[in-house]
Amino acid sequence: MIPCAAMRLAARVGRIRESATLRVSRRAAELRAQGVDVIDFGAGEPDFASPAAAVEAARQALADGFTKYTPNAGIPALRRAVAERYQRDFEAPWTAAQTLISVGGKGALFETALALFEEGTEVVLHTPAWVSFVEQIRFAGAEVVAVATDGADGFAIRAEPLLAALTPRSRAVLLNSPCNPTGGVMAPAEAEQLVAECARRGVLVISDETYERFVYAGTPFSLASLAARYPDTVVLIGSFSKTYAMTGWRLGYLAGPQPLVDAVACIQGHATSNPTSFAMVGALAALEQAEPDVRAMIAEYRIRRDLLVPRLNALPGVRCAPPAGAFYAFPDVSGTFGGDLGGSLDFAERLLEEEAVALVAGEAFGSDRHVRISFACSRQALDTGLGRLARFLARR
Repeated sequence: MIPCAAMRLAARVGRIRESATLRVSRRAAELRAQGVDVIDFGAGEPDFASPAAAVEAARQALADGFTKYTPNAGIPALRRAVAERYQRDFEAPWTAAQTLISVGGKGALFETALALFEEGTEVVLHTPAWVSFVEQIRFAGAEVVAVATDGADGFAIRAEPLLAALTPRSRAVLLNSPCNPTGGVMAPAEAEQLVAECARRGVLVISDETYERFVYAGTPFSLASLAARYPDTVVLIGSFSKTYAMTGWRLGYLAGPQPLVDAVACIQGHATSNPTSFAMVGALAALEQAEPDVRAMIAEYRIRRDLLVPRLNALPGVRCAPPAGAFYAFPDVSGTFGGDLGGSLDFAERLLEEEAVALVAGEAFGSDRHVRISFACSRQALDTGLGRLARFLARR
């Protein structure tokens, strides 16, 4: 073997860390491979099957030989259906040409970050926040300006603190409502205040609406409803992964101003090219036919939420407000700290090793007082996992 010099990686790699949620999933998989019965509260992955209509449409596309390259920005029928959905539900002005289908919602977010953010720019982000937001912004060279939300009011996302964080270097405000990990939401009036002022200042508002349908009071709200008035300000990112339980299909989308969509399409053309051809056929069927599946899933998530939160609040040292949206609880477990539990990372690691319950430390999202518990799992799994959690805390 011929020795060689140490690998020299690009400096940009040093700006990012491994996804904490993927790290938890990997360790849980290792334990399962050893025969351990792991209860997984860590993954943000629906436990439902993908809609039958989507599966059958994709199967038929495969049988028909629809396995070649497609247009880079996605098949026209799916782009058109996405645009029509937001026109119908929220009177958005977007045409098919102003949409793009991506390899997952994460792909659309990452390509958007590369198209917009650079050295010397800032992105305002409410926190606690999904782990990949910060990493993508930093990877693109921009700085994150974190604006804390408060668990005392359910981590509601408010316009004034976000606007107060704007500077001449601000390129965008990044929203995630309902929010992963907190379940916090932004009220329509707050969203309108934010968008109006950002439009006046020439700052984009990028709305990751992966969990748009997952609300437990009132009706879903989308920033798409403001796009007709502020067409150069509103950017929307969506995903088929959560709404349709299609995580492995890797399909998301972008809708927004034409110059941005064109720029993202150019980046995508040199990165992934088109999303998987037959998967897009399945997504089109989901969008057009799977509404009953979506409603059934959301009803079940509401039941699980209402089972989970009271039991968390009954545990010593744990406080949890009911999440207004998404499918995560974000309890404050700081009352349990002390001894061998110095923070959320200790809490999560020891719970996994001692009781085989996987959850994600809040430190990864920007709050070391909390942990994230996904209730995208069966009621039986919730019951078993909560029993193990109670046993874990009883020993301390």
